[in-house]
Amino acid sequence: MAAPMELYCWKGDYGLPSVDVDCLTVLAYAKFAGAPLKVHKITNPWRSPTGTLPALRTKEEGSLSQPSKIIIQLRKQKYNADYDLSAKEGADTLAFVSLLEEKLLPALIYTQWVDAKNYVDVTRRWYAENTSFPLNFLLPGRMHSRQMERLRLIRGDAVLEPEEQLEKELYQDALECMTLLSQRLGSHKFFFGDSPSSLDAYVFGHLVPLLKIKLPNAKLQQHLNSLENLTQFCSNILLLYFPSDSREAQSRKAPVHTDGGGDFNNEPHKRRNQILSVLFAVAAMLGYAVLSGIVTIQSSRSELGEPQREDRDEHDDEEEEE
Repeated sequence: MAAPMELYCWKGDYGLPSVDVDCLTVLAYAKFAGAPLKVHKITNPWRSPTGTLPALRTKEEGSLSQPSKIIIQLRKQKYNADYDLSAKEGADTLAFVSLLEEKLLPALIYTQWVDAKNYVDVTRRWYAENTSFPLNFLLPGRMHSRQMERLRLIRGDAVLEPEEQLEKELYQDALECMTLLSQRLGSHKFFFGDSPSSLDAYVFGHLVPLLKIKLPNAKLQQHLNSLENLTQFCSNILLLYFPSDSREAQSRKAPVHTDGGGDFNNEPHKRRNQILSVLFAVAAMLGYAVLSGIVTIQSSRSELGEPQREDRDEHDDEEEEE
């Protein structure tokens, strides 16, 4: 039996199978096409075979990333959600996917990674809390830089406009895009009838984070919530194709009661564990600083009747590479 294809993607939260737009698109397409994937949901992109997420590993073609390339590879393996589409529907798919990436994606990047309130309170906080030390100090900032570069590439400008002007332009394009999608979907279950296609996967991947992730500044979310057919579209896909994530989100909302034996979760023990975690983190950072030469320790000897002398032994700095 051939080894299964392996998909590496960002883990889920908020009732979503993943928190990342590209990962959501690939996960949805794989479900629609019935592709048998072994899915690894992780929070460290360097653990993937390409160093980015999503990433697909296959025995025949090696490893590749980017949703479009992954979808093409799945089609080569005979997992094609667009098999029954007509030529016109195929052309419509290309047009709407291009519209999503040019008009909606920049606004999604802005609302999650540029808007200061959303970035600090939600986006950066989530990635910091869900990655391990010391990666949680490095990864959010590095991802922020990459998303800003991605936004500049999409806009075709080396320097972005002032924030207020940029927000106005991006949001206007995004609202128009969502309205067009709503009109195209109409009263249908999916964009081309009763069976989902790659267009449904792309629309789902771009819209469902807005539906489920609560942001302080929620202009895009408010408009999406006013388009009932699109919100129902996203909810239906979650229930039909990712039911376990929906159930997990519901279970987290319900309070968990433990018997008297669950002392570990009691408040004094929670406080103790928090303090120990902080002390461990401080000790680890201090140790790293000493080993890497950021902090040096000088020893001084004083003897009765003699002046102090500095220990002038030289120590070579050591560098650690991850």
